[in-house]
Amino acid sequence: MPKLGLDYPTQWGRTPATRVVRNLIHGSFLVPYTRYLSTLDVRGTEKIQGDGPFIFVANHTSNMDTPLVIAALPRAIRKRLVVAAAMDNFFMESGKAFRTVLIFNAIPIDRHKVNRRSAQIASELVEQKWNLLIYPEGGRSPDGDLHVFKGGAAYLAERSMATVIPTYIHESGWLQGPKYAKAAKFVTAPDQHRHHVIVAFGDAIHAQEGENIRRFNSRIVDAVEYIGREISGDPDYGIKAPDASY
Repeated sequence: MPKLGLDYPTQWGRTPATRVVRNLIHGSFLVPYTRYLSTLDVRGTEKIQGDGPFIFVANHTSNMDTPLVIAALPRAIRKRLVVAAAMDNFFMESGKAFRTVLIFNAIPIDRHKVNRRSAQIASELVEQKWNLLIYPEGGRSPDGDLHVFKGGAAYLAERSMATVIPTYIHESGWLQGPKYAKAAKFVTAPDQHRHHVIVAFGDAIHAQEGENIRRFNSRIVDAVEYIGREISGDPDYGIKAPDASY
């Protein structure tokens, strides 16, 4: 029986045979079904330029976010996409861990504390030219608002010199919210089996010479907030001040 948690083996998810199976799953079911459920509107794919690797840094409201981003990405990008998934949510039961790796090419991330091992695995994959999808909030938003970004994505991008693509997912919480979201306003809302969702990609960001991780992380947050305000039409979208009421 395979080990679980951070010890769950994921290398098999990147073997040629598994990749063939995953591409079939994505092309024949996951992508078309996700586009049907969400009537997906994709914006900004022209900003994903170059050979990569790319680190897609996104807000996180629903467990549907990963299928939505996969469906939004150009095929060549998603074929080499790794997803950073919460170890305590997706890698503590063997069947669920197997499905998560098979379908999403996921790797376990400890979202509650800094873990050098999980960071090393992610860093090595990016250096091997795998693209990475990561949710720096550390989990689904508990209230639907944007929350503080942990510095892992900025650290990985600075270390590997990868290109960060800020990514904003609009209104995914309303798409079958009682099943996939965490915020009360989505969980208690009517279960919408179809909902219009927008996935928007922003301008590429690179770490600047001599820039510290905190400043780089702030620039990534600013970019996601900017896209969110532009797409949602809400001028106040973004991380609230510590003393703000929610």
